This record gives sequence, C-alpha cells and structure tokens, in this order.
Amino acid sequence: MGESRTDLLAWVNDLLQLNYTKVEQAGTGAAYCQIMDSVFNDVNMTKVKFDTKHEYEYVANFKVLQHTFDKHKIDKIIPVDKLMKCKFQDNLEFMQWVKRYWDQNFPGGAYDAGQRRKGTGVSKSPATRAVGTMSRKPAASSAARSASRTAAPTTGRLSSAAKSNDGSATVITDLNGQITELKVTVDGLEKERDFYFGKLREIEILVQEQLELTDQDNDDTNCIRDIQAILYRTEEGFEVPPENEDLLAQEEDAQYDDETF
Repeated sequence: MGESRTDLLAWVNDLLQLNYTKVEQAGTGAAYCQIMDSVFNDVNMTKVKFDTKHEYEYVANFKVLQHTFDKHKIDKIIPVDKLMKCKFQDNLEFMQWVKRYWDQNFPGGAYDAGQRRKGTGVSKSPATRAVGTMSRKPAASSAARSASRTAAPTTGRLSSAAKSNDGSATVITDLNGQITELKVTVDGLEKERDFYFGKLREIEILVQEQLELTDQDNDDTNCIRDIQAILYRTEEGFEVPPENEDLLAQEEDAQYDDETF
C-alpha cells in the first residue's frame, strides 16, 4: 500500500520547500514537474508556474511534465484530465506512484528547490515584499531624530508594552494557524476514511449477494466466505455489543438525568 496523505505532504514540502496542506494542490502539475527535476535536474523550470489561477496554466505545466516523461522514456500515463480537477483520490494515487519512482531513481545529494524555482513565477513572501518597501522610504530629518530622542524615556515604556501585545498577538495568530492546519488534516483524513469505507461496503454487499445466489460448496464459494470472514473480523478483545444494548444504555442515561434534575 502506498504512503498516506500525511506522509506524502511531509515529503513534498520537505523536498520542494513548499507549504502544501492538501494533496489536491499538486493538481496544478507544478509539484510533479519539480519532483522530476529533483531526479533528472533537467526540467525547464522557467516554464513551470506555481502561482496558477487558470486551467490553461495547469495544461502548460503538464506539457512540461509530459515532455520530461517522453525524454526519459517513462511509460507511465499521466491522467491530466483527472489530476487537473484537483480531486483528492486521483492526485493521491498519482503522487504515490511519483513517490515510488522517486525512491527508485533519486540520485541522492542536496537539491535546492528554491534556487531551481527562481524566475518561475513563485510570489515572494509578505516579509520580503515588506523589506523592499521599507528600503525605499526617505531617511528621517534631523529634527525628527532629535524629537525622537527627547521622547525616548516615554516611548521606551510604551514600546515595551506594544512589544508585549505584539508578542501575544503573534502567539494567538500562530495558534490559530495550527488549529486551521489541524482542521484541514482532519478533513483530509475523514475523506480518506470515508473513501475506503465506501469501497469495503461495496465489497461486503457484493459478497453477500454472491453467497445468497448459491448454496454449493466449491472453491469460489469458499473463497467468498473467506473474504466475508476477513471483512467481519474484529480486533482481539473487542466484543460486538448486543443489538439492544445501546438502546438500553440510552434509556438508563435518560432515566438518570430525570432523577438528577
């Protein structure tokens, strides 16, 4: 079985110096291109766009990826139409294949993803833009500097309080960011769980239907029964509660609440 969504995200972000929170974000094609560049170091990264907003930009990225596959005789079919929809399952399966290919072919050594991306349209961070803006501000006049020195004792105390408030605000912002990231992770895990549960449910229904159609004992029927046994197997020590146990427990809780209040 391939790596999980969490493992793949950690690997992609570490290798490419990105901050992806969803596997679906790879559906733009940019990350796939640069993963291949880390293997071959010959992808034309100047044509790869990470800040994409339109589907035609996705198409351009996948053209670069297809060219790389053709150049290195990789016979894997790229399901561009599915990947471009940025759906979870399609990108998860393709990313798992890409990870296996990378494990087998990555030459090792350091890979500077940021340097390779230079000039590819990746936007600068807010901090970088802020520094550039500040560097263009005119120098303060001597009168202003003199006034600031006169007010230094008072402003010093005020600035300390302001720094304290800024520190608290930063902590709150970081915590909110972590909460958001955890929510995204949980959402992704729930989608992944529901997807595989749905598959198991379909198998269970198919097995039941096949067993109802035949009473004969043969290799096929025995195989289906073995599959059903696996589906219904529980962990050691786990006991399936009686059918009415949950209902009785709810009635007891309700009775207790009535007596309490």
